[in-house]
Amino acid sequence: MNHRGGLDRSQTLLLPERLEDYIAAENPVRFLDAFVGPLDLHVLGFAKARCADTGRPPYDPADLLKLYLYGYLHRVRSSRLLEAECHRNVEVLWLLGKLAPDFKTIADFRKDNLNPLQAVARQFTLLCRKLELFGGELLAVDGSKFRAVNARDQNFNADKLQALIARSDARLAEYLEQLDAADAVEPGGAALSRSQLAAKIAALQEKQDWHRELLGQLDAEQKQISVTDPDTRKMPTAQGMIVGYNAQVAVDAKHKLIAADDVTNEGTDYQQLANVALVAKANLALTKTEVVADCRLLQRERSQSVHRTRDHAVHSQGGHEREHEAGTVWQKPVPV
Repeated sequence: MNHRGGLDRSQTLLLPERLEDYIAAENPVRFLDAFVGPLDLHVLGFAKARCADTGRPPYDPADLLKLYLYGYLHRVRSSRLLEAECHRNVEVLWLLGKLAPDFKTIADFRKDNLNPLQAVARQFTLLCRKLELFGGELLAVDGSKFRAVNARDQNFNADKLQALIARSDARLAEYLEQLDAADAVEPGGAALSRSQLAAKIAALQEKQDWHRELLGQLDAEQKQISVTDPDTRKMPTAQGMIVGYNAQVAVDAKHKLIAADDVTNEGTDYQQLANVALVAKANLALTKTEVVADCRLLQRERSQSVHRTRDHAVHSQGGHEREHEAGTVWQKPVPV
């Protein structure tokens, strides 16, 4: 018995299959196409939604938005990987009609349309509301820490900068002593020549000046400076300190859909619960709902017995707790 054989690559097909035939009716990529199609991208603020009368025709932002959402759905974040998908992925070939934008076009689309992309997320929330996919009766709020593209040695606070400046002072004093000693020895006898020492002193002074400049930028409000990603901050996690962001989400209980999200550089979650709960309430157009959260989020509210008004979100009602299915301790639902 022979194995199953595929089609001969050199075989000519008299009735070739359509690209449409490769995409099943229930394929999620069809939803992406149907969702983006009716959107007025000019009203939402997308650049190049309307073509200029002159110049080279741009890519339709609708096509780039479909590609971006496809990558989001399939966890493909890299613009270079998305470019590769345009050449080999049948779903993307169908979605874009065999368009293949280069990686820089894809990256620039993301960079130049941050606010419009948030507007698209709001449109998706509105669609889910119309389809009654949100229950609106119970929301769960929690946060996670995400590492940023900023090394720990490129994050500075006042103590770290003062220590680096003091260390530079000590090294400069050492180099100056070596410079004086180099004058007293025979040529070629010193470990470092005079020119080499002068170059090290200049480089060290330049770095020290930079540290002093960073120290001068710190104040009562800005206690940290991150060089690579200025918005990121050092914050504690269960695995130790990272330089990153604190992402918060509110999830509706009916179909586990995200009702609201926020990204902050605050190291703790205590001040985030009320904000995210209020945004979720506004997104779902609710007059009243209940919110649960990791009990650690509400420890401060319980200890201070804070009563929050409509400008806040949560009124702590004692220490009642229950075990979540995943093992996390959650606060008893409280009204919002």
